[in-house]
Amino acid sequence: MATDSLGIYVHIPYCVRKCNYCDFCSLQNGRRDVPEEYIDALVREISSYRAREKRSVNTVYFGGGTPSLLLPKQLGRIMSALRDVIDISADAELTFEANPGTLTEEKARAFKSEGFNRVSLGLQSIHEKEMKKLGRIHTFDEFLHTFRTLRSVGFANISVDLMYGIPYQTKESFEESVRALVALSPEHISAYGLIVEEGTPFFGEGDALPIPSLDDECDMYYSCASILADAGYEHYEISNYARAGYRSRHNSLYWNFGEYIGFGAAAHSFYMGERFFNTEDVSEYIAGARHTPDNDGTDRAYEYAMLKLRMKDGFLLSEYESLFGASFTKGKEELLSRLAKEGLLTLNDGRIALTERGFYLSNSILVEIL
Repeated sequence: MATDSLGIYVHIPYCVRKCNYCDFCSLQNGRRDVPEEYIDALVREISSYRAREKRSVNTVYFGGGTPSLLLPKQLGRIMSALRDVIDISADAELTFEANPGTLTEEKARAFKSEGFNRVSLGLQSIHEKEMKKLGRIHTFDEFLHTFRTLRSVGFANISVDLMYGIPYQTKESFEESVRALVALSPEHISAYGLIVEEGTPFFGEGDALPIPSLDDECDMYYSCASILADAGYEHYEISNYARAGYRSRHNSLYWNFGEYIGFGAAAHSFYMGERFFNTEDVSEYIAGARHTPDNDGTDRAYEYAMLKLRMKDGFLLSEYESLFGASFTKGKEELLSRLAKEGLLTLNDGRIALTERGFYLSNSILVEIL
């Protein structure tokens, strides 16, 4: 079921300040480094794979939290531990997430010297009022400085995150953010709609949270897609756009049912046909708590279709049948025909895929067909 590729994910769960919308495993510590005891625990976990089969790795991704808080010597320790137990392919994609205000030129050069060739940089908005409400610690000028620093030290593959549907945002202010980003010509852009998650400060504001209407959010989504298409970006996944040859290889591994090993607190893995994850409690992780099997009962056929349909390419019906011994379309003929007539999906040459309009309505479509 998995591809031949193997990915590595490393989680760095520390932030200078936790954003008001964030429900990821991250800790606000007010510092611009990572506690050494977490690095020790991470290295121990990575080293525990020494006895396993040494496989070639095609993608490495440092996520968070804020991986750009890592000191050069801490990064060196982690990468040395990884190289002891895995073979990183010469042409592998190595990505790290960074926030403006935490990435110095020294750190950027350290990541470059360790083989990293791709950066995912958080922007979210160019407007100060919107960024402050989100809880971001940087200004647009600081973002520009970080972006230019990355270019100056040789990063030729930069991805930037934007958000729409956020407090105080209008269609016009969002378009200004998109166009300002296009002017910088990053190789990849991720545009995410705000989801107000339970347990976050935004959730606590309830109806008082000044977010755009659903109609305005919809307009932002299509406006973004249009602007980026005109600028030469391929809308290859629901929330992701790339110039030719710059799709995210690591995230594509997830969407294509590839295998990956996750290290660090809250890290998930899909390896040797099994899913498992680490505790989200960072203190427990540092103390030595490790993998728990992921027995959530998710049907693998459902998971395959759901992940594949996030991508522009969709999936081949013959591949689905070969993997799961059943027809995907049987019993759904009328439903799929209706959705195709409504312009929400395509069924061509034995391949099913969502359309641009189907991307935006993907949640409701997937509920219907899965």
